[in-house]
Amino acid sequence: MENRKPFDLRRVLITYNLLQALFSTWIFYEYLMSGWARGYSFRCQPVDYSSSSMGLRMARTCWWYYFSKFTEFFDTLFFILRKKNQHVSTLHVIHHGVMPFSVWMGVKFAPGGHSTFFALLNTFVHIVMYSYYMVAAMGPQFQKYIWWKKYLTTMQMIQFVMIMCHQFQLLFTECNYPRGFMIWIGLHGVLFLGLFSDFYKTKYTDDSKKNSAKKIQNGTSGGACMPVLDDNDSSTHNGVSSYTTIYNKEYNSCYSNGTNNGYVANNNITEKKLA
Repeated sequence: MENRKPFDLRRVLITYNLLQALFSTWIFYEYLMSGWARGYSFRCQPVDYSSSSMGLRMARTCWWYYFSKFTEFFDTLFFILRKKNQHVSTLHVIHHGVMPFSVWMGVKFAPGGHSTFFALLNTFVHIVMYSYYMVAAMGPQFQKYIWWKKYLTTMQMIQFVMIMCHQFQLLFTECNYPRGFMIWIGLHGVLFLGLFSDFYKTKYTDDSKKNSAKKIQNGTSGGACMPVLDDNDSSTHNGVSSYTTIYNKEYNSCYSNGTNNGYVANNNITEKKLA
């Protein structure tokens, strides 16, 4: 694989992400119809272990949610085949490694009830997420429709805050729901909130700072700027060629690679003559 060209999987990715979005939509609908839109309590919801139609429907929905954790492994496979190894990050590995095991525990011991709120939110986020991936795979001409990429990560973080609050409220009230599993799912919210917050900081905050630094180095925007004065020590806006002296003074706001209101962008903060 090391010496092979990346696979061109554009059509495969479009189809895969469309199917994943539709699959997530169906699971989300089933969670609503088997409980969360049919009388489930957001304050305390015990598991229905009976053979009632609603209880069995919820259990089946939990099983399909568990199954979806394995179809998501194709995300990793496609990253590798396309040689997008940078996307197989710590966040990605932990998320896809932990979730199948945790959801199996839910299907085995608590197939319904309070903690399925976690799956309800997660499937909704996956509808949006796979829709984004589908459009992104369509090509550059469609990129204008997915300007909201940054807000997708924000939505994921909000999801985990909601999961934490929903789960940990049972620490302060009596509820006939497995306490250990409630804590386990709540800690998932803590873990993934931390991981996604770190991703957000690295991807958007740190990258923004790096881009600003590059612009400063190129003298195209913000950064080290100095007043450009004529021989009478007065500013002029007539162009660089008329200036003779740059004084050693640094400014923090400059948006020009030439002159702007009597200032010129310059990274070499030393006195020099202009040609």
